[in-house]
Amino acid sequence: MRIIVMFDMPTDTLQEKREYRYFRKYLVKDGFFMMQESIYVKIAINAQASKGILYRLERKKPKYGLVQIMQVTEKQFEKMIFLVGEPSNKVISSDKRLVII
Repeated sequence: MRIIVMFDMPTDTLQEKREYRYFRKYLVKDGFFMMQESIYVKIAINAQASKGILYRLERKKPKYGLVQIMQVTEKQFEKMIFLVGEPSNKVISSDKRLVII
């Protein structure tokens, strides 16, 4: 299962910029990787792990802006169509787990 987080946050004031950076850094620290700007994705190994991820995201939600979360199965994620000008091998579209030591 994949958890896809899409967010649109204001960055007009210093406080809003701070909240944007804080939320983005939280996503990266929690294991999400960027698919596109303001779209992050993470693999959840089962429904229980997915619930934990959603619970933590709820606790870290920003004051301002919009955060949308979508859960998709691996089959649905594999069917995603990529339309790009130049092919890129930087897109992570496999279900292999990323372990950084």
